[in-house]
Amino acid sequence: MGFILDMIGGVLLVGGAAFLLFGGLGLVRMPDIYNRIQAGAKTTTLGTLLTLAGAACLQPAWGWKLLLIGVFLIFTNPVSAQVLARTAHRHGAAKSPLTKVDRLAEDREGEA
Repeated sequence: MGFILDMIGGVLLVGGAAFLLFGGLGLVRMPDIYNRIQAGAKTTTLGTLLTLAGAACLQPAWGWKLLLIGVFLIFTNPVSAQVLARTAHRHGAAKSPLTKVDRLAEDREGEA
């Protein structure tokens, strides 16, 4: 059973590392800050969760601690990405010419 958990843990760690690598590439290749925030937030959430799951398979005694870290990450990462995007929008960060919909501007117009 230990060999199987080690293999599953290794696969999860490699998968998590791959997602984190793709997130880093997304940060470099995306055209504006809003797309970069999205690429960073989504890939780091999934990449870190996969890495935590892999670590839990390799070290089962750490399972509860890693689960708590994962739950904390699930709640805080999307909130921080939303706050970053709203702050960038309020300070007038430039959007890509390919951006067609601006929900934050629509929300601000609806509040006025």
